[in-house]
Amino acid sequence: MDPVRQFDADKDERIRALGRDAEFREMSLKWLESCMRKKYVYNFEWLGRPIIQTPNDIVALQEIVFATKPDLIIETGIAHGGSLILSASLQALNAMCGGPPDFKVVGVDIDIRSHNRSAIERHPMARHITMIEGSSTAPDVVAQVRTHAAHSRAILVCLDSNHTRDHVAAELEAYAGLVSVGSYCIVFDTFVDDVPADVFPDRPWGPGNNPKTAVREFLADHPEFEVDAKFDKLMITAAPGGFLRRVR
Repeated sequence: MDPVRQFDADKDERIRALGRDAEFREMSLKWLESCMRKKYVYNFEWLGRPIIQTPNDIVALQEIVFATKPDLIIETGIAHGGSLILSASLQALNAMCGGPPDFKVVGVDIDIRSHNRSAIERHPMARHITMIEGSSTAPDVVAQVRTHAAHSRAILVCLDSNHTRDHVAAELEAYAGLVSVGSYCIVFDTFVDDVPADVFPDRPWGPGNNPKTAVREFLADHPEFEVDAKFDKLMITAAPGGFLRRVR
């Protein structure tokens, strides 16, 4: 076999083996639980802005952006803006590698704090970023996002705002349909279903009421999406079972 194809085949088999490795998955989940209790994911920056993600998920987004070459990335949940900057910078790298030269990121948050907005607007990536303040499920906000999506050829969606089942279910209905065939709707914080309720004692979400709950129900009614098992390789991820690829 060609050595490149052999490398890829070996990689695919390792990933499948990880999916069957219950002991390793349990160890990874325990580590994830511990890191969330210690707020480990609050310790990183991307190009100068705080980014509240696991490093593994940052790498996964890079792989997805390079493979799908979106000219529009829609994100719900802005916080300090690191994820917006990450998405824009990955699209800029893609443009250098034959990706779309014209691209944008649309971020939605119910409360964009003034100091975060100012820092994002001063960032070199700002010209590629549009921020919309309001609930991601409000009809007027959804309409604004759809206007931005109207002339885009390849769209990627990342959902990372309110993590209750009802809110994520509404976001999926509002935005998943915008995802291009072959691209992804990434639903973050599905791991909440897999850790004890006291990991987030001050939040309205927890086991049985979280993004994974919404994803299960969504997939049952939307066969055009499937979980991409390739991302089982991450093991330590905020989005287990949340990398939804549109297959038709």
